[in-house]
This record gives sequence, structure tokens and C-alpha cells, in this order.
Amino acid sequence: MTKIFAEDLAQRVGTRAIHAGQRPDPTSGAIMPPIYQTSTYAQEALGVNKGYEYARGKNPTREALERNVAALENAQHGFAFSSGMGCLTSIMLMLRAGDHIIVGSNVYGGTYRQMDKLFTNFGVEISWIDMRDVQKVQDAVKKNTRAIFIETPTNPLMQLADIKAISDIAHKAGAISIVDNTFASPILQAPLALGADIVWHSSTKYLNGHSDLLGGVAVTNSDELAAKLQFNANSAGAVPGPMDAWLTLRGTKTLALRVKAHDANGRAVAAWFAKRLGAERVFYPGLESHPQHELAKRQMSGFGGMVSVETGSKANANTVVTRLKLFTLAESLGGVESLVCQPAGMTHASVEPARRAEIGITDGLLRFSVGVEDVEDLLEDLDQAFKGL
Repeated sequence: MTKIFAEDLAQRVGTRAIHAGQRPDPTSGAIMPPIYQTSTYAQEALGVNKGYEYARGKNPTREALERNVAALENAQHGFAFSSGMGCLTSIMLMLRAGDHIIVGSNVYGGTYRQMDKLFTNFGVEISWIDMRDVQKVQDAVKKNTRAIFIETPTNPLMQLADIKAISDIAHKAGAISIVDNTFASPILQAPLALGADIVWHSSTKYLNGHSDLLGGVAVTNSDELAAKLQFNANSAGAVPGPMDAWLTLRGTKTLALRVKAHDANGRAVAAWFAKRLGAERVFYPGLESHPQHELAKRQMSGFGGMVSVETGSKANANTVVTRLKLFTLAESLGGVESLVCQPAGMTHASVEPARRAEIGITDGLLRFSVGVEDVEDLLEDLDQAFKGL
């Protein structure tokens, strides 16, 4: 298992982002960890090695990334994966047939697809619950509940879940709480401090921040859960190559700076939308009009760069995305460049139309990943794109 360097937790989060989990290379003094581009390792004798046998199990570059993100989340153990879905798969493999889990009704479409279309085939029972209402989560608990999966803020409706209250419910039921912290990142939200047992990310997004790789990361403070994650990662094999691990580690060095810029731009863009379209059509927890704004202030240190808006129709949405110049029509999020997508036809296309309608994902909904460009340029781009609508 990859445990962090103990001294790394003594630093503040911006310093950890740059230094945690890595030390200058003892051979050359290189500041950045080497890319250990190897599939196997020489062993000194039968049963004697330097801690490395085969790269699916361990790789020094990957371990540096795992320690780094673990330190950012104030965790003892970290595990890197080849994608966010590979990460979630390894977490889900801790479940057994007959286990029951509670999952937020508005989660990323890939999360829904994996759980609803794959793991139900293996006997996992799922209750999809609106986690804005803590009582509904409590009411969904069963004797066989083993985990509660929390995504907050949610993709794409920016709904929040009370991590502490729901984690308390999980623990009283003998279950674990698992938080997808992708949208907030470790800079804006610390789920482990609020009682979560496992925190995971699509590191494709804010952790990497440059839209040039796929990855996932999970962290925990539990030795027992860490042992299970290590076993699943090695057995299922959804691990990243050393180059992707190195690129992600390069990205986390600027994470604190980037997220602060995303947050500032996100607030400005959301305020512009609220003034232009009306606050009721803007989904952003940083707005005072957001029904969970007080919860956002309580459990987050910022509101991030993800903003969704209701344009009213698919035709309106299409007009906007074809006019935009700086916001590129594309899936994904969290990169330095601004993106826009239509969740109904893109990130959540795998969700059945009736279910999308039930949870509020309309054909006119657009999700903006606000980048770190000069905000005046972004607002000018939005102004010309929405003109006349």
C-alpha cells in the first residue's frame, strides 16, 4: 500500500500540492520524480526484492502521485487508476452479491451507467436517492446497506449533499461513506474531515487540469479499506501508466493556483448568467439564490468553476454552443480551457430520457466548465452567444 510521508501533512494545502509525496531523486537530484517506464523489476534472490515485483502492483512514479493526492486530502493511503471509471470499478469490487448501496439520484452519467447496467448484474442492490434531503437517505437504509455514495456538487445540476450528516447515517448503519470530490477538488472541499471513509476523483479533471490524460485516484485513512483497494487495483488491473501518473503529478503542482482562478471566474460567470437569464435558471452553489448556498458555505471553502444554465430548449442550447468561440463544445471539465456541453446528449446520454426528465436534466440545459482565461474575454464571449435569446 502507498502511505504518505508523515511530514507532508504538516504543510498547508498549496505547499502540499507542490511538494507532498515526492523527494528529489537520490541518484541525480532531479526535482521531478523520474518516469519509471518499466513493466518489471530485477529481483536480488528468490523472495528478495527492493519492494517492487511487477508494475501492475507498484510503480515509483505512480506512488509519488498517490502520496501527493493522499496528502492533499489529508489521507494516509492513496491509489491511482487508469480512469475515473476504473477507480470507481475498484471501489465497487469491494461489494458482494446481496449488498445494498445508496447513491445520489443526480450523479455523473458514467457513474449511473456503471452501477445500473453492470453491477446490478452481479446482485448489488441500489437505491437512487435525492441526497439534498438527509431524511430520505436515512429512510433508504436497510439491514444490508454497505455503502452510501455521495457526489457533491453533483454533475450537472450542482446539487449538494451534507457529507457529515450522511456519513453519520452510514456509520450508524455499519456502512461506509464514499465521496466523489471531482467537482470541488481537495482545494475547496475536504470530505475525510467531514466523516467520509473513501474519497475519489476523476483525476482527468481538476487534479490534472490540462485535458491531456485519463486517470482516477482514491484515498482513505482506513488500513482495512486501503488493503481492499490495493488488492482490487492489482487484481482488476485498472492502473495508470507511469507517464500518465507523472503528467498528473505535474498538474497537481499548480492545483491550488488553478482552482482559485477557476473559482473566481466561476463566480463571475454565474453572476453574469443570473443577471442575464434570471437566478432561477442558473445552477451554481456560490449564488445566494442557490437553495443550498448555506451548506456550500459550511462545507466548502469556495464554489468552483462549474456552472449549469437552463436555456429553455434544445434549439436555444444549439444556438449558444455554435456561437461560442472561447468555450469549446466538448465533454470533460476541469482543464485550464473553458468548455461547454449539453449533458442530455453528451455526459448523460446513457441515462434514460424518462430518468433525465425526472431529475431535471433537460435538452436545454448547458454545463459550463469555466477555465482560467481572462474573465472579461469569457463574459464577452457569453454576451455575443446569448444575444437575442
